[in-house]
Amino acid sequence: MRYRHALVVGKFAPLHAGHQFLIETALAEAERVTVLCYANPDFEAMPGELRAGWIRELFPRVDVHVPTGGPPDRAAAAEHWTYLKNWLRAAGVEVDAVFSSESYGEPFARALGASVQHRMADHGRTRLPISGSRIRADVHAHRAWLNGRVYRHFVQMVVFVGAESTGKSTLVEHLAREFDTAFVPEIGRAIWEQKGGQLDDEDYIEIAVRHRQAEAEAVARANRYLFVDTNALTTLLLGHCYGQLRAVAPAVLLQYADECRTRYEHHFVCGDEIAFEQDGVRENEAWRARIQKLVLEDLAARDIAYAMVSGTVQERSLQVRLAIS
Repeated sequence: MRYRHALVVGKFAPLHAGHQFLIETALAEAERVTVLCYANPDFEAMPGELRAGWIRELFPRVDVHVPTGGPPDRAAAAEHWTYLKNWLRAAGVEVDAVFSSESYGEPFARALGASVQHRMADHGRTRLPISGSRIRADVHAHRAWLNGRVYRHFVQMVVFVGAESTGKSTLVEHLAREFDTAFVPEIGRAIWEQKGGQLDDEDYIEIAVRHRQAEAEAVARANRYLFVDTNALTTLLLGHCYGQLRAVAPAVLLQYADECRTRYEHHFVCGDEIAFEQDGVRENEAWRARIQKLVLEDLAARDIAYAMVSGTVQERSLQVRLAIS
């Protein structure tokens, strides 16, 4: 190791491949690395603690801090350096190197102390020609520069609920093709068929957990939107309707259902005006009508805003496009 303790300072708004290269270089050359995620004013759409969380998730060996109360971004560089020097002293952090890819790195290192060196990495971003400001101008056009765990913050999750045989699966697949993005199929169907429809609490928990996992995997491949077939609300509702859940459902199911209100940017209910299609597993048209009524009542009781879509697949797709645009 060339250095004992390296310092990296930036906005990381958002964290991109250039930032990652800089931190990786510091980790390769220093025994310890501290990153300061620093901006004033902060970014409302991606606040400092969120950005720091991205760094912690991707680089668990790094010490990440979010200094507050510093001078505004437009203040003179020397004012920022004085503030950061005082912050480091108050936090008991002693560094012997500043890692940066910008020309400010050298005078910043000198401002921290005569013994602090500057390590330039990818000067002027020639190796990785990207910047936070370019990405913020159009996050989706530049998503290739973002780790999937960062990009997922910018993806809108769009969920489709409703009774069986209302066209949810067909619609999410159609929308995924139209928008050149990913989709999440209904997870419960496979488990239902595997168990012959005989499910218990643990099976419903498995459905909810695996559905969450499928969303997490798909969102990293998404482009602007992720279309989702059903969610934990439906899982909980069907478990009660089939009488397969205890009167008080497992805590994890209740938690996942409650989180649906804020987890998805858009809720759509697929109309049951289309012909009922019996595939050998589904109940019947009367059951579909009953479940559809309960789905709408559940959304209303939870104060979840939703839009109905009806008609052909193309007509429904247009209704969704207009709503999310």
